[in-house]
Amino acid sequence: MMRPSLLIKRHPLAMTAHFEEVLVLTYALPQHVLKPLLPPGLELDSFGEFGFLAIAMVQTRNMRPQHLPSRLGRDFFLTGYRIFTRYRTSSGRTLRGLRILRSDTDSETMVRWGNRLTHYNYEKVSVDSRRTESAIGIQVITRDGAADLRVRVDLSNEPDTLPAGSPFPDFRTSRRFAGPLPFTFDYEPETHSIVRIQGVRKQWDPIPVHVDVLENSFLQREPFASASPVLASAFRVANVDYAWKRGVRETLNS
Repeated sequence: MMRPSLLIKRHPLAMTAHFEEVLVLTYALPQHVLKPLLPPGLELDSFGEFGFLAIAMVQTRNMRPQHLPSRLGRDFFLTGYRIFTRYRTSSGRTLRGLRILRSDTDSETMVRWGNRLTHYNYEKVSVDSRRTESAIGIQVITRDGAADLRVRVDLSNEPDTLPAGSPFPDFRTSRRFAGPLPFTFDYEPETHSIVRIQGVRKQWDPIPVHVDVLENSFLQREPFASASPVLASAFRVANVDYAWKRGVRETLNS
């Protein structure tokens, strides 16, 4: 008999929110480093010899089930670590999406309810996010130091080149990995299934930014550290209305 808690964690509610500020850092790593981190049913979405891991920092406003008014929504800061992936459905469609490795938030409510209703495994962190006309500063402190993050974004000048060492030939190519992709995927081992959640947005116009990454402890541990991750792109997006459909489960072939 299926456990009720398992059914509830399949993203049963359609959700909506407003993204006030989004910063996405995309790192290139050799494919052989990221492939072992993917569950059955997912393939690495790659460019050349590289796969990609994105760190998204999002100031979220009015997160709520879609049927509720915005005044009942919740505000919180989210940091998500995701791998770019592909999934082939039973009908033969190939979908691009993200496999979440870690989710951090400054909201106890998101930790409590997000972990009951999703597979995102939120962890509580301390966040200091500040913005001026010329810069954005973000610091995330985790309880065990496993995903401490400190970045500074220069808003005074839009860069005309990608970060040094980026494998992308131009900004247009790099935007394919600027997120968010249409789907988020998770594996349910109890039923050997993929649960996919489709995101819907009205616009997504990422602007390249110059960013100084002063600390990033998540990538300073294995299996990432010895692979020497390369910052492939840094993009900023502001004022985006976003929604998520209910999760859909599909059993994988044996």
